[in-house]
Amino acid sequence: MTIHIKKCTIKDSSKLQEVSYETFNETFKHQNSPENMNTYLQKAFNLCQLEKELSNTSSQFFFVYFNNEIAGYLKVNMNDAQSEKMGDDSIEIERIYIKNQFQKHGLGKYLFNKALEIAQESTKKKIWLGVWEKNDNAIAFYKKMGFVQTGTHSFFMGDEEQIDFIMTKTLL
Repeated sequence: MTIHIKKCTIKDSSKLQEVSYETFNETFKHQNSPENMNTYLQKAFNLCQLEKELSNTSSQFFFVYFNNEIAGYLKVNMNDAQSEKMGDDSIEIERIYIKNQFQKHGLGKYLFNKALEIAQESTKKKIWLGVWEKNDNAIAFYKKMGFVQTGTHSFFMGDEEQIDFIMTKTLL
């Protein structure tokens, strides 16, 4: 078993789109209407949007490979790229997405550690994320990683307003 991480570039936008569609669908399609899923996927993961995000110097994407196959990815945001105003001393984990077939191999923790490394190298004091209140597996994972719920915010899946828990981990 080999695991490695590679930083994504603009040239990876099509692969990123493919993995985004697959992982988001696997995780959320059974709890949302097909119309809302399609609306969200087309808005969040169209090539223009992904290329814009990949070009933002305050955001970084990383593929995680399991036995040389893309298994998922990480997206972190700093400064004005954060989806909430959390301050310059914070870094956001916007996405840790792992394909279902690669879950339970420690890849989420591997990507989390990459985000932690970036936060420490950038001398950030906090690392935070938003996680859907119904995503019990992710909430349990983040609690295990030392996050605590510090608030909520709205997330729109098509025309449906959903609630994300804001979870934060203070760094030493």
